[in-house]
Amino acid sequence: MTSRVELALDGAKAAGRAAFVGYLPAGYPDPETAVEAAVALAEAGADVIELGPPYSDPVMDGPIIQETTNQVLESGFRTRDLFPLIEKITARTEVPVLVMSYWNLILQYGVERYAAALAAAGGAGIITPDITPDAAEEWIRAADEHELDRIFLAAPTSTDERLRMIAERSSGFVYTVSTMGITGERADLDEAARTLVARLRDAGATRACVGIGVTTAEHVANIAEYADGAIVGTALVKALRDGGVDGLAAKARELVAGTRREHAAHTAH
Repeated sequence: MTSRVELALDGAKAAGRAAFVGYLPAGYPDPETAVEAAVALAEAGADVIELGPPYSDPVMDGPIIQETTNQVLESGFRTRDLFPLIEKITARTEVPVLVMSYWNLILQYGVERYAAALAAAGGAGIITPDITPDAAEEWIRAADEHELDRIFLAAPTSTDERLRMIAERSSGFVYTVSTMGITGERADLDEAARTLVARLRDAGATRACVGIGVTTAEHVANIAEYADGAIVGTALVKALRDGGVDGLAAKARELVAGTRREHAAHTAH
């Protein structure tokens, strides 16, 4: 069965563009505004919304995301507050909502309980940055039972064997880790992401989206040449922090413009 996230990616592809996956910190700057922000992101053209619940030890998050999620954590936001938030968002948009969560939060809440609550709230699945498929049997079972996507990360350092396992056990898409946007190293890093997507395709992955360090419409356009989608976090979070919901919507529209494949082909020449 094709999941909602897969349908969203396939719909973008049919429209001649890469999908746009937009990340926001769950509950930032407050629960009410967080709902408005997610809806604005959908209305600006995002194909998939990714919500990051706050965590005390966010090893993968850059300084801006850490700053905003810390603020949410200090406001008293807890895992149980995530599900009503998702329910309010999914009541107002058809765009699938994914959670990007550190594994410890899911484990503490209870894997089965978390999956059931997420599905009941209308959530589409979970991106798990710090657990690998071979250690995730319990999560894979729960995800299957509640028809949730399980999105694992693939890095340029992953072996071919590991990429095959990731491709086989992921649904929705494979989160392809790039390290882009560092001045002067841009071309090499772009090449690393491009190579990794090609290796994932060889390993059997049908859909791969590229994230980490994707901050401009040009980055998005480059990714649109070879991947199924681009994942943007920091640039959107910064726009929300500095310009509120309107600032976020404007930034999202600007970034989404990079997803069109004819735009991507044009930028490449």
